[in-house]
Amino acid sequence: MADLDSKALEMDASRYEQGQGDTWYGQNFAYFSAVIALIHYQLYRAIARQRQDPETETALPPPPDPTAIAATMATPPALTRLCGALGLSDFECNVLLLCAARALKPEIPQLCAVLHGQREQNYVTFQLALKLFTESHWQALTPQAPLRRWQLVIWASEEDIPHARLKIDESILHYLLGEPYDDPLLKSVLQPVAVKAISGQLSASHQKVVEEIATLLHRQPTAKVQLCGPETELSWAIAAAAAAQLQYPLYGLNARAVSGEDAQQFAQRWQRWVRLAPSLLLIDADQEQPATEASAGNPPLLTQLLPRLEAPAIVTTHQRHYVPQCALVSFDVVRLSYGEQLTLWQTALGTAHGEMNGHLHGLVSQFNLPPATIAAAGLSVQTDPEDAVSSDHLADRLWQFCRLQARPQLDNLAQRIDTTATWDDLVLPEREKTTLEAIATQVQYRAQVYESWGFAGKSQRGLGISALFSGQSGTGKTMAAEVLAKQFQLDLYRIDLSSVVSKYIGETEKNLRRIFDSAESGGAVLLFDEADALFGKRTEVKDSHDRHANVEVSYLLQRMESYQGLAILTTNLKKSLDQAFMRRIRFILDFPFPDREARAEIWRRVFPTQSPTQDLKYEKLGNLSVAGGNIRTIALNAAFIAAAAREPIQMAHILQATQQEYLKLERTLTDTEVRGWVPKG
Repeated sequence: MADLDSKALEMDASRYEQGQGDTWYGQNFAYFSAVIALIHYQLYRAIARQRQDPETETALPPPPDPTAIAATMATPPALTRLCGALGLSDFECNVLLLCAARALKPEIPQLCAVLHGQREQNYVTFQLALKLFTESHWQALTPQAPLRRWQLVIWASEEDIPHARLKIDESILHYLLGEPYDDPLLKSVLQPVAVKAISGQLSASHQKVVEEIATLLHRQPTAKVQLCGPETELSWAIAAAAAAQLQYPLYGLNARAVSGEDAQQFAQRWQRWVRLAPSLLLIDADQEQPATEASAGNPPLLTQLLPRLEAPAIVTTHQRHYVPQCALVSFDVVRLSYGEQLTLWQTALGTAHGEMNGHLHGLVSQFNLPPATIAAAGLSVQTDPEDAVSSDHLADRLWQFCRLQARPQLDNLAQRIDTTATWDDLVLPEREKTTLEAIATQVQYRAQVYESWGFAGKSQRGLGISALFSGQSGTGKTMAAEVLAKQFQLDLYRIDLSSVVSKYIGETEKNLRRIFDSAESGGAVLLFDEADALFGKRTEVKDSHDRHANVEVSYLLQRMESYQGLAILTTNLKKSLDQAFMRRIRFILDFPFPDREARAEIWRRVFPTQSPTQDLKYEKLGNLSVAGGNIRTIALNAAFIAAAAREPIQMAHILQATQQEYLKLERTLTDTEVRGWVPKG
């Protein structure tokens, strides 16, 4: 059993006195060592009492007085802060210290075994603590009491609570020794947010939101805030600025990182974290989740976690959430206004903005970027003062930079099309070409009309330039969109509406919202294919699905009207579209099936100038009754046939390629179409 001599206690006293220093860390270590020595001392006295040896009990030297050390500290020791923050009684504090002593001092397990009367029971139990400390109380064993509520001690669940093996939580032990609080369990799902790095330069309107959030959280330390807006990066910047103003570290949590059943465990551990190291939680509520009926509505973590969380939190979300039994204070994070963006651009460019020669207004009108990206754009064009850069070159560099920054958000949602077609490649009747040129004019002068002439100040509705391209496949609808995108150096994204529409209520709107929100930053040209998949004639409302189909249509129309870019819808079945929908489209352009003269002109333009051709009869090729898309396919296949034969492209090669194309189309090639193409032999 244990030898009850006083040498170990004397060595402890000497060591703890040497551990004192001028820093808080050294003083805290000395204080904690003293309270551990006191626990050691109480164990020795308890063993002496158990052995009915009063002489040894009174002869043991008392350890250093912890209160004397604490009195000299400008900042309270970690133990004092922990007991105050988590509401531990004296007995509960002693139980925690007993577990800490066993972890730190090798002789403590043997003393525990002596007091238990069993060699194998060399650990701490509540039963041992109840016997050891005079101020003991049974309430400390309950789940609601601090030791178990805050998970300060870990116990073996297979044992009954009084006899269960108790161990101190590792992160709590480190904290008591003076280390910064750190919870490995939470760090596996939390990401520290670099507050200074992302807060950046906010506009006046967004800085006002920061002030309101900081004031709210200062007055109500457990308030929950949601930042509603399409720009996640901007919402994070606002949250970071609020955290900086409150002098709190910020930690980000993915709303899908913690499952619903783990929410209570996370809430308890995070509340413990906040009480010991005040911090701010940032929850991203817009991460992906499976598209099912059950998943519609709030992310599970919000409804499971927020009502349980007695700590401050900021939720970033594209759409406003209602969480039962939780008061969420909402702030709308609107995109930067034209004026705010212009000011940020001028600041980012410094003296260089005067060299833009009027190009800056078009840039600001086209791209809606967050402050940090605008600042990065300014850095990207900084040059040596001795290097002469033309205003056009500077504007082009900035334009391409912004275009690249806006791409990643849309690349995962839609198909980006490389634009190579020009106006010379288009063969359209004069009326249709005039309409297409009118679309181009509105894209080109949008900044002047909307901003300089004040139309945007009247209303934000109806600023989107929307167009409907109707016509058979291959009549040039996609090529026309390419021409417009290429002319203005914009990205063109194709969205297949048939894949966007979902059978689950609410999912179609979510899909459309993600596309438009992502496109807003770069004003890309959006090409919605198969429009009739969503916009067919709306029938009489018979059930909830019919009503929701109308909601989907209304939602897309509303987003198109507010989208500050060009959105194009294509359809092969114009007659199937509802007239109420048609009235809300700014431009409607029919792409007719090309007549004989138009087809001949398409044939003249279809071959690149460097392609070798010989004796092509364009007027006779115009007899072939196919659309422009088929003509391009036939021309390409004919080029391969000619290349394999080591010959220039001739009528015979085109005939062979045409026969292949008609087989694919399941059509019969008539003699009228190919008469005179090649000599009969």
